[in-house]
Amino acid sequence: MAKGKKKDGEKGKTTEKTKLSSKDYLAELRRLHVELVKMQEWVTANGIKVCIIFEGRDGAGKGGTIKAITDRVSPRVFRVIALPAPTDREKSQMYIQRYLPYLPAGGEVVIFDRSWYNRAGVERVMGFCTDKQVEKFLQTVPLVERAIVDSGVILLKYWLNVSQEEQTRRLEERITDGRKIWKLSPMDLKSYSRWYDYSRARDEMIEATDTGYAPWLVADSNDKRRARLNIISDLLSRIPYKEVPREKVVLPKRQKPGGYRETNYPFKQVVERF
Repeated sequence: MAKGKKKDGEKGKTTEKTKLSSKDYLAELRRLHVELVKMQEWVTANGIKVCIIFEGRDGAGKGGTIKAITDRVSPRVFRVIALPAPTDREKSQMYIQRYLPYLPAGGEVVIFDRSWYNRAGVERVMGFCTDKQVEKFLQTVPLVERAIVDSGVILLKYWLNVSQEEQTRRLEERITDGRKIWKLSPMDLKSYSRWYDYSRARDEMIEATDTGYAPWLVADSNDKRRARLNIISDLLSRIPYKEVPREKVVLPKRQKPGGYRETNYPFKQVVERF
């Protein structure tokens, strides 16, 4: 593997890092996918409840990491929640209320692509809530998370850390790549200029809500491939799953045709362009 340089988080410190080849990345990801399936079967067999939160700046790689986690598991077990902006009715509710119905039941893994921590992040920085509301949120959310954990939920909270330079590169790529332009919203452009406001908000949020029962887990996401592998490995290490024994699978014999003949119906075929 070739050597390259890597930015160390937001400090701009450069360290030597070997480049992870596609072959090595895919091989390790395949191994981790097998473990995620084992975890899934353990979760469903034992009625376990798992909730995973992903937070980070725009372009930090949350979506790609979530996709890597859910690529080979059942969407009926692994549910991804990405809520839109609140309605007028939801704005009148207790802030965290609209998130509570999406918490996992037994046998489910719920992944929040952004969560109730919007209040301490984007809502605060963009002026969608008051300082008093943020202060109240930071006081209250550890109590709510204590109740969530006490109810038997395994709660994991990840913050994806990306440098200014790498965030700029990724957002510029969204502008020029027709496959990614949908990812770039007007809100992303407004928040891009407020880097240090987000840094202050993040620091205060983590300091207030980093608890022993629901700690913040910070991942360097400047290298997307390494970040995905590191996060999946970490979450697997924090869930005490065991491989569930299963009977050997043998395909049954097919039934005999019993006089069936292929139909001559003129099906409308998909044009074979490739």
